[in-house]
Amino acid sequence: MAYKITDACIACGACADACPCGAISEGDGIYVIDPDACADCGACADACPVGAPVQE
Repeated sequence: MAYKITDACIACGACADACPCGAISEGDGIYVIDPDACADCGACADACPVGAPVQE
């Protein structure tokens, strides 16, 4: 299952930088993950300082 970024996101971009698939982009105030491109690796969750990415 893909990861999803919750409203806890502070839009720091750490998740996007850590994503090896390039599945994360800046949305409207928070970052978003393209579920079709997400490899479910968890790199975004490991990089996030506030724990915003969660597994769906």
